[in-house]
Amino acid sequence: MRSPVIVTAIVLATHLVSGQDKPAEVKQEAPEAVIIPVKTLSGDSFRRLVELLAVFKASYRGDEKLRTIVVYAPKDVVGQMRRVVEELDRPGSEAAIGHNIDMTLAFLRCSTKPSSEKRELPADLEAAARQLRAATQYKDIQLWDIVPVHLQEGKDAENSLRLPVALTGMQGMYATAQVHVRAEAVIRKETGRYVRFDVMRINFRIPQASPSLKSGVSAQGINPLVNTQYTYIDVGLNTAGDFKEDQKTVLGKISGIDDESAIFVVISLKVLD
Repeated sequence: MRSPVIVTAIVLATHLVSGQDKPAEVKQEAPEAVIIPVKTLSGDSFRRLVELLAVFKASYRGDEKLRTIVVYAPKDVVGQMRRVVEELDRPGSEAAIGHNIDMTLAFLRCSTKPSSEKRELPADLEAAARQLRAATQYKDIQLWDIVPVHLQEGKDAENSLRLPVALTGMQGMYATAQVHVRAEAVIRKETGRYVRFDVMRINFRIPQASPSLKSGVSAQGINPLVNTQYTYIDVGLNTAGDFKEDQKTVLGKISGIDDESAIFVVISLKVLD
């Protein structure tokens, strides 16, 4: 007959061994619903940010119109996702930089008086010219110059331009323009793709011939080719907005050149995938 002491020891040892084999229980935090705001990114940039968050394997949903991401996850996971959003939700981040964009700027010099030098507009600008003639007092519309600009979504772009001045007595003179744009995002609407610009600034410096100094305006230089006195005027355009891909859009009017003339800028865009 087995001793009761031996039986008790065997039973106690069995309990100790089974207790060592059982893994310790880890208490998981209860998930919570949290709204993370997105202040900068929109369009395809917003969608890239939402896709990046999939690495956390949490339950979440982004709403571009509300500019928010709703997360349902434990507190520590929410904190990590918030830090990622804050890091990428800014200009120049990995999420912000995306599509390459080809932009073309067409500068139209418009006048209320007919020009002695008639030049035909390119066929693709005729529709914009017709709209300007119908909506404004400018009837003589001529192409000043066409400038291509390469952009990247989420980045600032600056260009210095030299534009010819086709005015009597101003041969050999040039106007200059400083272009500063930032394509914030490529967005999709029911009617197609658009490029959203939060900066679109064009500043011109244009020489003007001065027949005499009797007006009281001091001449700032002399054209050595024709010995004509001239001054400079500074005019510009500052705007922002959504502009449709593959569509020519008039950005706005630049006035102040003289009482009879103005410059209109026509933009066209192509998003490169």
